[in-house]
Amino acid sequence: MFCSLSQKKAKPEKKELGVITYSIPTPPGDKKDVISPLPDSYSPQYVEAAWYPWWEKQGFFKPEYGVCEPNPRGIFMMCIPPPNVTGSLHLGHALTNAIQDCLTRWHRMRGETTLWNPGCDHAGIATQVVVEKKLMRERGMSRHDLGRENFIQEVWKWKNEKGDRIYHQLKKLGSSLDWDRACFTMDPKLSYAVQEAFIRMHDEGVIYRSKRLVNWSCTLNSAISDIEVSELTGRTLLPVPGYKEKVEFGVLVSFAYKIDGSDEEVIVATTRIETMLGDTAVAVHPEDPRYQHLKGKTVLHPFCDRKMPIVFDDFVDMNFGTGAVKITPAHDHNDYEVGVRHNLAFINILDENGLLINGMKRFEARKAVLQALKDRGQFKEIKDNPMVVPVCSRSKDIVEPLLKPQWYVNCTDMGKEAADAVREGRLKIIPDHHLKTWFNWMDNIRDWCISRQLWWGHRIPAYFITVNDPSVQPGEDVDGHYWVSGRTEEEARQKAAKRFNVSADKISLRQDEDVLDTWFSSGIFPFSIFGWPNETQDLSVFYPGTLLETGHDILFFWVARMVMMGLKLTGKLPFREVYLHAVVRDAHGRKMSKSLGNVIDPLDVITGISLELKDSNLDPLEVEKAKQGQKSDYPTGIPECGTDALRFALCAYTSQGRDINLDVNRILGYRHFCNKLWNAVKFAMKTLGDNFVPSEKESVSDRWILSRLSAAVALCGAGFQAYDFPAITTAIYNFWLYELCDVYLVRKWCDQPVQTLYTCLEVGLRLLAPIMPFVTEELFQRLPRRRPQDNPPSISVTPYPETDEVRRGKHKRGWQILTYMQMMKQMHFLPQVGNCENITYFGCLFIAPNLQYPVSPPGYLQCIDSETVALVQKYNLQIQTLSYSQAVIPLTASQPVPEGCAVAIASDRCTVNLMLKVRVNNLLCFLWILLSVHSRPVTNTVCMELNLPHKPSTLGAKLQTIKVQYLHFPCTATVYNQVQALS
Repeated sequence: MFCSLSQKKAKPEKKELGVITYSIPTPPGDKKDVISPLPDSYSPQYVEAAWYPWWEKQGFFKPEYGVCEPNPRGIFMMCIPPPNVTGSLHLGHALTNAIQDCLTRWHRMRGETTLWNPGCDHAGIATQVVVEKKLMRERGMSRHDLGRENFIQEVWKWKNEKGDRIYHQLKKLGSSLDWDRACFTMDPKLSYAVQEAFIRMHDEGVIYRSKRLVNWSCTLNSAISDIEVSELTGRTLLPVPGYKEKVEFGVLVSFAYKIDGSDEEVIVATTRIETMLGDTAVAVHPEDPRYQHLKGKTVLHPFCDRKMPIVFDDFVDMNFGTGAVKITPAHDHNDYEVGVRHNLAFINILDENGLLINGMKRFEARKAVLQALKDRGQFKEIKDNPMVVPVCSRSKDIVEPLLKPQWYVNCTDMGKEAADAVREGRLKIIPDHHLKTWFNWMDNIRDWCISRQLWWGHRIPAYFITVNDPSVQPGEDVDGHYWVSGRTEEEARQKAAKRFNVSADKISLRQDEDVLDTWFSSGIFPFSIFGWPNETQDLSVFYPGTLLETGHDILFFWVARMVMMGLKLTGKLPFREVYLHAVVRDAHGRKMSKSLGNVIDPLDVITGISLELKDSNLDPLEVEKAKQGQKSDYPTGIPECGTDALRFALCAYTSQGRDINLDVNRILGYRHFCNKLWNAVKFAMKTLGDNFVPSEKESVSDRWILSRLSAAVALCGAGFQAYDFPAITTAIYNFWLYELCDVYLVRKWCDQPVQTLYTCLEVGLRLLAPIMPFVTEELFQRLPRRRPQDNPPSISVTPYPETDEVRRGKHKRGWQILTYMQMMKQMHFLPQVGNCENITYFGCLFIAPNLQYPVSPPGYLQCIDSETVALVQKYNLQIQTLSYSQAVIPLTASQPVPEGCAVAIASDRCTVNLMLKVRVNNLLCFLWILLSVHSRPVTNTVCMELNLPHKPSTLGAKLQTIKVQYLHFPCTATVYNQVQALS
């Protein structure tokens, strides 16, 4: 029955997690067998089998299920952030969906008309890159070899073969989405909405044509918006697509321009020396005394006869370098603005492939220009320079600012409306520390480039006009007057004929080859999924939505654009609240990235995986990086954790601020919690017996556990209202583990505990159901029903607990004292034994080898009045059992407390005094007991909380470490100091 420390040391190997499968034939959609006995232990594969198809077939996830119209409890609507169709989800997506599904299930269980609408994004650049690589790898062909129409057919073919992987993952995560309403952003309904949005905004002048600098990927041959940056501290060699050798970055090159008609020279510096070929000016600060004499002067370009003015502009930093800056308006965003202000020439030196006019590659030109400057004696120096390098997140190419005619959205007025909506409280952003970012973006918003030079996506419904009439001058591509939009080519032709006052037969049209930025279709997703611009029933019922939940990293890319476009096109905010969760990083704090090899598929955590990676869309180099990353972090692979444990862990993690450093080992710890839950319910069901019939009858002595249950219900309700998911998981965890399992289920003194025990099980499972839907459904189906006549078929559509269900108002002081007595159990006591190193523990009680019974200290309850003393006497046996005390002795205020007691305040009427006068020969022995009792491993956190100078490795060598997850226990330096004083 008891096991010694030496016996534990003899079995150091870990116990393998048991795998039990559900083998009873169950057709998809049929209800799972709940008659057969439960397995001996929890196994995710057994628990999670068969439930989801049944939920889906029964229609539990549809807003129409079980509600009447109008629903007095209201409507909850939320749309999913549509994941890219390009492959599989990672743990960041899993966090998003865990939070969203918890909220959706909670609102559904509250009886609200609930819709969580699924969808998938066509992911223009990402999808095109995947299919292009696949074509080249399998058939040795490029998209240009196929042609546009055939290539698009290849993308659709790939999408139909691979695109449902994401939906499979979402179902495996238990996501209670209404799949009958699933949308793909390239579906006809959504494509029509995208076309309509463009045409309306173009007709209004909000969308316009302009030639400006864009962020250009020479590898993709497209403008891009999703940019990563590499922060360099100095000279660094980076790989660039299309170059055999790495390219040097992080250096500042200084060279001189000669002053025209003078022996003087002006020294300038640049990190991109090749762009000096497009220089058209040198800028200095208007107040810089060093250059006042150069007003009106020009400098000579060393490689051509170009004379370039010296301009005076406030943007120049006098204290950086020489205070003189080269200006390349066609290849730098800041220089572009200077060029506009001073009416400078815009000289483009690169084509779309990153080649100079003579065909030389841009970074080969970097070397050639540098050598040519040296040959002319105008080179000065090269020095290290900390800088950031813009990198295309898709192609890993170095982003090149390039002057291109594109379509833009004028965001000035829309940005102001979006900012005002938050300032006026019509739109709430949670947590509010993101407000500063929101206002900074909205108040300083720039126009949005929506053109992408791709084939996969929504082709822009705009047509360039050629008028076959000599009285009308030919237009230029950049001139918006010669562009018209239309739902069909014929509609566009009629618009053009009316604009130029000619007959339609004189109009020739050429549709723009470009497609729209993917974020454009995502920006109208909250209403396009309901059939906008058509006035559908779903649009009238479910738009505007209730909540938008997503990661804070796309606050501008997606959230802001949905708000702006919703207000612009529908006149309504798309949702009332925005909840932004943290970004998931790996256990080392690194962003999850394919290039780092640390991206984890949530299915690998759910089912477990060896180091052998499955087939994916990664190229061979990325697969190898992923293997190395997993080998480093998980040398024996990832153990099977199950969906419920993953969801619980992700929700529990959301308190860490902006970033979440996710450790898979903690997820495994919550799988152990599932096993504890499983065993507790099995044990309780045996206690209830086969003939148990639930009723409203309860024992007076059970009010303590009902008070704890009531507190947990209140904490969960408040947590859901405030999006405080750690508070929810902590309340549920503490109730099940520390109060129901550790205290209530081990009681032997209740007269008739079964009715209250049933209440705890049934309410406790409903509390947990939004977070752990599978295990709660499995166990809930085994419980008898208190009111079978109105019993819902699934826990997912059973009412969520409210405090009125379990609140008990009578004998308040009695069960308050019972509550406070649990503090005695939590006080860390030591047995009065001689040899601490031979202590054996069982639960929270300790025995020595020469003793045959547990040793526990007496407790003294000092009360301020006779009424409280009477209450202690009345519940003496209960208090003694709950606190694991050898005896409970009530004292009046005038009676002295024996020496050697630890003191805790139970209430304003009662003080708990626990006898702790023991001899501690070894402080490390105490720490072993402390850490073992509360199942805490020896970590840096523990050492810091205990104010210990030891390193974990040192303590670990001396202590028996319990290898389970971090539990919610406030182990502080105060505890350590108290015990140190005793020792």
